[in-house]
Amino acid sequence: MNDTPDTKARPAKSFATEVVETVKTLVYALLIALVLRVILFEPFTIPSASMEPGLLVGDYVVATKWDYGWSRHSVPFSPPLPSGRILAKPPARGDVVVFKLPRDPSQTYVKRLIGLPGDRIEVQQGAIIVNGQPIVRTPIGEALDLDAGFPVEQVRERLPDGKSYLTFERGSGHDGDDRAMIIVPEGHYFMVGDNRDNSLDSRWPEATGVGLVPADNLIGRARIVLVSWPGGANIFNPITWVAKLDLRRALKPIE
Repeated sequence: MNDTPDTKARPAKSFATEVVETVKTLVYALLIALVLRVILFEPFTIPSASMEPGLLVGDYVVATKWDYGWSRHSVPFSPPLPSGRILAKPPARGDVVVFKLPRDPSQTYVKRLIGLPGDRIEVQQGAIIVNGQPIVRTPIGEALDLDAGFPVEQVRERLPDGKSYLTFERGSGHDGDDRAMIIVPEGHYFMVGDNRDNSLDSRWPEATGVGLVPADNLIGRARIVLVSWPGGANIFNPITWVAKLDLRRALKPIE
Protein backbone atom coordinates (compact mmCIF):
# COMPACT_ATOMS: atom_id res chain seq x y z
CA MET A 1 0.00 0.00 0.00
CA ASN A 2 1.39 3.41 -0.94
CA ASP A 3 2.07 5.98 1.79
CA THR A 4 -0.33 8.87 1.88
CA PRO A 5 1.07 12.40 2.31
CA ASP A 6 0.06 12.31 6.00
CA THR A 7 1.99 9.11 6.71
CA LYS A 8 5.21 9.87 4.87
CA ALA A 9 8.20 10.23 7.18
CA ARG A 10 9.73 13.71 7.25
CA PRO A 11 13.46 13.89 6.62
CA ALA A 12 15.46 14.18 9.84
CA LYS A 13 17.16 17.49 10.52
CA SER A 14 20.90 17.43 10.10
CA PHE A 15 23.15 17.90 13.12
CA ALA A 16 24.33 21.23 11.71
CA THR A 17 20.76 22.46 11.36
CA GLU A 18 19.99 21.48 14.96
CA VAL A 19 23.07 23.37 16.18
CA VAL A 20 22.14 26.49 14.18
CA GLU A 21 18.58 26.49 15.54
CA THR A 22 19.81 26.01 19.12
CA VAL A 23 22.27 28.89 18.76
CA LYS A 24 19.56 31.11 17.28
CA THR A 25 17.25 30.32 20.20
CA LEU A 26 19.99 31.18 22.71
CA VAL A 27 20.79 34.43 20.89
CA TYR A 28 17.12 35.45 20.85
CA ALA A 29 16.82 34.65 24.58
CA LEU A 30 19.93 36.69 25.37
CA LEU A 31 18.68 39.63 23.30
CA ILE A 32 15.31 39.57 25.07
CA ALA A 33 17.08 39.41 28.47
CA LEU A 34 19.34 42.33 27.46
CA VAL A 35 16.39 44.46 26.34
CA LEU A 36 14.53 43.75 29.60
CA ARG A 37 17.64 44.57 31.60
CA VAL A 38 18.30 47.83 29.77
CA ILE A 39 14.72 49.08 29.61
CA LEU A 40 12.80 47.60 32.52
CA PHE A 41 14.64 45.90 35.38
CA GLU A 42 18.15 45.17 36.59
CA PRO A 43 19.17 43.00 39.56
CA PHE A 44 21.97 43.93 41.95
CA THR A 45 23.51 42.32 45.01
CA ILE A 46 24.28 44.35 48.15
CA PRO A 47 27.98 43.91 49.02
CA SER A 48 28.27 46.24 52.04
CA ALA A 49 26.42 47.31 55.18
CA SER A 50 26.16 51.00 54.22
CA MET A 51 22.37 50.80 53.75
CA GLU A 52 21.52 48.88 56.92
CA PRO A 53 18.98 48.39 58.36
CA GLY A 54 16.88 48.55 55.16
CA LEU A 55 19.32 46.63 52.94
CA LEU A 56 21.59 43.88 54.23
CA VAL A 57 24.72 42.29 52.83
CA GLY A 58 23.61 39.48 50.55
CA ASP A 59 20.30 41.04 49.53
CA TYR A 60 19.45 40.59 45.86
CA VAL A 61 17.54 43.72 44.88
CA VAL A 62 15.71 44.72 41.72
CA ALA A 63 15.93 48.27 40.38
CA THR A 64 13.39 49.66 37.93
CA LYS A 65 14.83 51.57 34.97
CA TRP A 66 11.87 53.67 33.83
CA ASP A 67 11.75 55.94 36.91
CA TYR A 68 14.46 58.35 35.79
CA GLY A 69 14.76 57.65 32.07
CA TRP A 70 17.77 56.05 30.40
CA SER A 71 21.42 57.02 29.92
CA ARG A 72 24.54 55.20 28.73
CA HIS A 73 24.87 53.81 32.26
CA SER A 74 21.57 51.98 31.76
CA VAL A 75 23.45 49.71 29.34
CA PRO A 76 25.80 47.01 30.70
CA PHE A 77 29.45 48.14 30.88
CA SER A 78 28.46 51.81 30.33
CA PRO A 79 29.51 52.11 26.66
CA PRO A 80 30.86 55.50 25.45
CA LEU A 81 27.52 56.77 24.17
CA PRO A 82 26.53 60.47 24.12
CA SER A 83 25.75 62.03 27.50
CA GLY A 84 22.23 62.88 28.59
CA ARG A 85 19.12 60.92 29.46
CA ILE A 86 16.30 59.70 27.22
CA LEU A 87 12.82 60.45 28.62
CA ALA A 88 14.48 61.91 31.71
CA LYS A 89 12.39 62.16 34.87
CA PRO A 90 13.62 63.77 38.10
CA PRO A 91 14.10 61.46 41.08
CA ALA A 92 12.37 62.23 44.38
CA ARG A 93 13.98 63.00 47.70
CA GLY A 94 14.13 59.81 49.74
CA ASP A 95 14.43 57.41 46.79
CA VAL A 96 16.90 54.56 47.19
CA VAL A 97 18.93 54.95 44.02
CA VAL A 98 21.34 52.65 42.18
CA PHE A 99 24.05 54.63 40.38
CA LYS A 100 27.53 54.48 38.92
CA LEU A 101 30.30 55.88 41.10
CA PRO A 102 31.40 59.20 39.50
CA ARG A 103 35.14 58.60 39.88
CA ASP A 104 34.94 54.97 38.76
CA PRO A 105 31.91 54.03 36.61
CA SER A 106 32.88 50.36 36.80
CA GLN A 107 31.57 50.41 40.39
CA THR A 108 27.84 50.41 41.19
CA TYR A 109 26.58 52.00 44.43
CA VAL A 110 23.20 52.19 46.13
CA LYS A 111 22.35 55.09 48.47
CA ARG A 112 19.43 57.24 49.52
CA LEU A 113 18.89 60.49 47.63
CA ILE A 114 18.69 63.42 50.05
CA GLY A 115 19.75 66.49 48.07
CA LEU A 116 18.14 67.69 44.82
CA PRO A 117 19.59 70.30 42.44
CA GLY A 118 19.59 73.70 44.12
CA ASP A 119 19.25 72.32 47.66
CA ARG A 120 21.44 73.62 50.46
CA ILE A 121 22.75 70.60 52.39
CA GLU A 122 24.70 70.58 55.64
CA VAL A 123 25.31 68.07 58.42
CA GLN A 124 25.46 69.02 62.10
CA GLN A 125 26.13 66.39 64.77
CA GLY A 126 24.76 63.70 62.49
CA ALA A 127 21.57 65.58 61.58
CA ILE A 128 21.12 66.37 57.90
CA ILE A 129 19.76 69.85 57.25
CA VAL A 130 18.03 70.54 53.93
CA ASN A 131 17.42 74.17 52.99
CA GLY A 132 17.71 75.23 56.63
CA GLN A 133 15.33 72.56 57.96
CA PRO A 134 16.68 69.49 59.80
CA ILE A 135 15.23 66.16 58.71
CA VAL A 136 13.00 65.01 61.60
CA ARG A 137 14.66 62.18 63.52
CA THR A 138 12.99 59.92 66.10
CA PRO A 139 15.13 57.44 68.08
CA ILE A 140 13.26 54.15 68.45
CA GLY A 141 15.70 51.97 70.36
CA GLU A 142 18.86 49.92 70.11
CA ALA A 143 19.65 47.58 67.23
CA LEU A 144 22.63 45.55 66.04
CA ASP A 145 24.90 46.63 63.21
CA LEU A 146 25.37 43.21 61.60
CA ASP A 147 28.53 44.29 59.78
CA ALA A 148 30.31 45.85 62.76
CA GLY A 149 28.83 43.47 65.32
CA PHE A 150 27.99 46.04 68.00
CA PRO A 151 24.86 47.92 69.13
CA VAL A 152 23.75 51.10 67.39
CA GLU A 153 20.86 53.51 67.81
CA GLN A 154 17.99 52.94 65.42
CA VAL A 155 16.49 56.22 64.21
CA ARG A 156 13.46 56.86 62.03
CA GLU A 157 13.85 59.85 59.71
CA ARG A 158 10.81 61.54 58.24
CA LEU A 159 10.93 63.85 55.21
CA PRO A 160 8.59 66.82 54.75
CA ASP A 161 6.44 64.86 52.27
CA GLY A 162 5.82 62.18 54.91
CA LYS A 163 8.19 59.55 53.55
CA SER A 164 10.07 57.78 56.36
CA TYR A 165 12.78 55.16 56.70
CA LEU A 166 15.08 53.69 59.35
CA THR A 167 18.72 54.62 59.84
CA PHE A 168 21.56 53.50 62.11
CA GLU A 169 23.63 55.88 64.28
CA ARG A 170 26.71 54.98 66.32
CA GLY A 171 26.71 58.26 68.24
CA SER A 172 28.40 61.62 67.90
CA GLY A 173 31.96 62.35 66.92
CA HIS A 174 32.23 60.10 63.86
CA ASP A 175 33.51 61.08 60.43
CA GLY A 176 30.69 62.58 58.40
CA ASP A 177 28.71 63.84 61.41
CA ASP A 178 29.58 67.44 60.56
CA ARG A 179 29.86 68.85 57.05
CA ALA A 180 29.79 72.47 55.93
CA MET A 181 26.89 73.61 53.79
CA ILE A 182 27.06 72.95 50.07
CA ILE A 183 24.65 73.87 47.30
CA VAL A 184 23.83 70.95 45.04
CA PRO A 185 24.52 72.10 41.46
CA GLU A 186 22.13 71.62 38.57
CA GLY A 187 22.13 68.10 37.19
CA HIS A 188 23.58 66.54 40.36
CA TYR A 189 22.33 64.78 43.50
CA PHE A 190 23.48 64.35 47.10
CA MET A 191 23.41 60.71 48.31
CA VAL A 192 23.83 59.24 51.79
CA GLY A 193 23.82 55.75 53.27
CA ASP A 194 21.23 54.82 55.89
CA ASN A 195 23.97 53.33 58.08
CA ARG A 196 25.27 56.84 58.67
CA ASP A 197 28.51 56.05 60.48
CA ASN A 198 29.35 53.15 58.20
CA SER A 199 28.84 54.67 54.78
CA LEU A 200 31.08 56.43 52.27
CA ASP A 201 28.81 58.80 50.37
CA SER A 202 28.25 62.39 49.21
CA ARG A 203 29.40 63.79 52.55
CA TRP A 204 32.91 63.20 51.20
CA PRO A 205 34.29 64.76 47.99
CA GLU A 206 34.54 62.70 44.82
CA ALA A 207 38.28 62.14 45.20
CA THR A 208 37.84 60.19 48.44
CA GLY A 209 34.13 59.35 48.60
CA VAL A 210 31.11 59.52 46.32
CA GLY A 211 30.84 63.27 45.86
CA LEU A 212 27.86 64.72 44.03
CA VAL A 213 26.31 62.25 41.60
CA PRO A 214 25.59 63.47 38.03
CA ALA A 215 22.14 62.71 36.65
CA ASP A 216 23.73 60.65 33.86
CA ASN A 217 25.08 58.20 36.46
CA LEU A 218 21.67 57.17 37.77
CA ILE A 219 20.74 53.60 36.82
CA GLY A 220 17.39 53.13 38.50
CA ARG A 221 15.36 53.06 41.67
CA ALA A 222 15.82 50.12 44.04
CA ARG A 223 12.30 48.79 44.58
CA ILE A 224 12.32 45.37 46.19
CA VAL A 225 14.51 42.77 47.86
CA LEU A 226 13.83 39.80 45.63
CA VAL A 227 15.65 37.31 47.84
CA SER A 228 18.61 37.28 50.23
CA TRP A 229 21.65 35.13 50.93
CA PRO A 230 23.09 36.82 54.06
CA GLY A 231 25.78 34.16 54.45
CA GLY A 232 26.73 34.30 50.79
CA ALA A 233 25.90 31.56 48.30
CA ASN A 234 28.49 29.82 46.13
CA ILE A 235 27.39 29.69 42.50
CA PHE A 236 29.30 26.41 42.08
CA ASN A 237 27.71 24.82 45.16
CA PRO A 238 23.94 24.49 44.68
CA ILE A 239 23.48 23.33 48.28
CA THR A 240 24.32 26.86 49.47
CA TRP A 241 21.57 28.28 47.25
CA VAL A 242 19.04 26.73 49.64
CA ALA A 243 21.01 26.36 52.87
CA LYS A 244 21.91 30.07 53.05
CA LEU A 245 18.67 31.46 51.63
CA ASP A 246 16.76 33.84 53.94
CA LEU A 247 13.13 33.64 52.85
CA ARG A 248 12.08 36.17 55.50
CA ARG A 249 13.44 38.93 53.24
CA ALA A 250 11.93 37.60 50.01
CA LEU A 251 9.83 40.18 48.10
CA LYS A 252 10.47 42.83 50.78
CA PRO A 253 9.64 46.35 49.52
CA ILE A 254 12.39 48.93 49.99
CA GLU A 255 11.36 51.96 52.04
